[in-house]
Amino acid sequence: MRQSRRCSRSGCAQPAASTLTYVYAESTAVVGPLATYSEPHSYDLCEFHAERLTVPRGWEVVRHEVDTDDAGPTGDDLLALADAVREAARPEPEFEQVDAPEGESTPRRRGHLRVLPNLP
Repeated sequence: MRQSRRCSRSGCAQPAASTLTYVYAESTAVVGPLATYSEPHSYDLCEFHAERLTVPRGWEVVRHEVDTDDAGPTGDDLLALADAVREAARPEPEFEQVDAPEGESTPRRRGHLRVLPNLP
């Protein structure tokens, strides 16, 4: 059974809809989509409290709205995924076996490179 997260505001039992984080160095509060996991230094807020959030004088609130019309990946995302799958499915390049150099017992493998003899 999955337990949904609740609003972090005391006395509020509404389900969380957004996550609030602070960037103290920039005097900024960031309200964005609900984080995947509950983080120790962030606060989950319901829609009511996320919309009515106020910050101290001199601070800024940055709101990252969730695009509800964006229901899935775009065509570009799907093409990039298909290209990544094709690249991963390519066979490994053949390596040419080279004799072991003097003093080494195991030969080294080389791909497209050739071993040139030492010139005087």
